[in-house]
Amino acid sequence: MFRLNLFLLFAVMVCALAVVSAQHHARKLFQALEAEQERSRQLDIEYGQLQIEMSTWATHPRLEKIARERLRMTMPAPTMVKEEH
Repeated sequence: MFRLNLFLLFAVMVCALAVVSAQHHARKLFQALEAEQERSRQLDIEYGQLQIEMSTWATHPRLEKIARERLRMTMPAPTMVKEEH
């Protein structure tokens, strides 16, 4: 009887340690998940900001200004423009 009680006590201790270990591992995984979700939110915000910036850089007036100032392009005379039908 004493051996059975000792064995059962040992089994309960092993199970208790396994539960504690599993809970610790689950908490660590949850913390990692939270960190990755926060990183994902930050990347979504950055992506949205980059899309706004990209659309700003590609506006027609800005491109026209660059064409005139940096590339020294001018509008052709109406007589030089050939219209296609």
